[in-house]
Amino acid sequence: MVKMFSSDKPEIAGDYNLPHIDLINHKGEAIDLKFIFIELNLYESIYKNAVTGTLVVTDAKNQIGRLEVQGLERIAFKLSSPGTKNVEDMLDASVETGEPFHIYKITDRKQIGPGVMQYTLHFASREFMRNLRTKVSQAYNGRLDIAVRKILQEEDYLDSRRKLKYEKTGNSNKIVIPNLRPFDAINMIANRSLPEKSNTVGYYFYQTVKGFHFRSWDSMVSKQGNAKRPIKQEFYYMPLKFKDEAIENKIEHDFKSVQSYRFLNNFHDVAANTALGTYGHRVTSYDLYAKSIFDGDWNFHEMFDFTIHTDFENNHRDAEKTPIAGGPVDYDNDKNVSDYPEARTSLQSTTQFLHNKEVNAIYGSSHVAESMLRGVQVSKQNQILHGTTLKLVVKGQSYLEPGDLIQFNIRPVDADKTDIEEDYRYSGQYVITKIRHQITSDIYTMVLECAKDSVVNPVVAGEPQYKANKNKGDLEDIYDSSTNIYNRHN
Repeated sequence: MVKMFSSDKPEIAGDYNLPHIDLINHKGEAIDLKFIFIELNLYESIYKNAVTGTLVVTDAKNQIGRLEVQGLERIAFKLSSPGTKNVEDMLDASVETGEPFHIYKITDRKQIGPGVMQYTLHFASREFMRNLRTKVSQAYNGRLDIAVRKILQEEDYLDSRRKLKYEKTGNSNKIVIPNLRPFDAINMIANRSLPEKSNTVGYYFYQTVKGFHFRSWDSMVSKQGNAKRPIKQEFYYMPLKFKDEAIENKIEHDFKSVQSYRFLNNFHDVAANTALGTYGHRVTSYDLYAKSIFDGDWNFHEMFDFTIHTDFENNHRDAEKTPIAGGPVDYDNDKNVSDYPEARTSLQSTTQFLHNKEVNAIYGSSHVAESMLRGVQVSKQNQILHGTTLKLVVKGQSYLEPGDLIQFNIRPVDADKTDIEEDYRYSGQYVITKIRHQITSDIYTMVLECAKDSVVNPVVAGEPQYKANKNKGDLEDIYDSSTNIYNRHN
């Protein structure tokens, strides 16, 4: 039986309001699946252009069969946490005020009992389906965010009615879209976009249930590139033995408590980040017009405060908050991991003139800056994708979405040491990159994936404590008769 929750305030953390789950067929006929659903899942991510989801239902009366479900149906619902009054804090996919999702396939059809069938309905946003049906072949000139808005809203392309939250780009350029799907076209533009207020290279274009976003990483951790963005929620993990006598509001406490967590990866894979160009990267730009070559070397430690990171302070970019020490890594020199630009080398072509305009072809900036901008982009993407990635399971809170900033605190496992400060490396601020909303008949939970690209406290680089043998190894010719191993044993 489906539990009915109060719309005013939650009885427990994880309560939710879900008045209905309407399945609407191609004829306009609808049935409410709320009382026969087992699990509703919604997937959002800053790495995905559209929202997708699944609905698992049991059907004892052949309701789905009578609707002639064939993959052209819509599914409408409105999900919110009890007490939520702001419409923007709800997951609105209703017909009246939102945008229903489109079902595109049915899987896992099986009989689980006499006369009882179980299905999994797969659905996605309307724009997801429009993207598969249309192509963009057009040139856009001017500010890049304006081109994105046109592709998203024009009737011949995505024809979206959802809100778009965007960050103005600081570069203008002429871009020719060569018969690409709308999402691919926008991703191409996003890859070339430079924020107006900060130094990050590249944008994220993604959809949440609340709308679309076209923005940079810096906008997720700061306001206009210099002020800290307020966190949306604070989470912490308590040892089982730990008791906080000051807890007064148990429900609020449970919303902030983490049921479980694990780190999917962290910045300690120095080998991978070295090869990927996170630390050192030499980008060679070849100007097709001037026939000139320019090398730009990216140095992670020297340029760390060039961009904004998750744990930065207001109006202060701390170059010491790198997640890896800047001390020597070899016994025979003083170089750190960033002092090897040839760890990754790239070649990119550019031109000083494009479409009869004296402007660079990629970012719309000086051709001399092309190499450095590419180095910034590659390193920043790696810091996010291959940096510290955290997975949390928490109680459902409908106002959270990818791109939000949260605080996560890890307390020591030993209950006798709970007065020790949080882990300086893994505590701190994280950006939510993915959310799985999981709703069952009993509870609403969320699985969050979060990323950070810095540490709270500086990593102090000391002098190497090891001593190595600096003598060169001997050379031995295996066919030299005087040293031949076979002669020595005869």
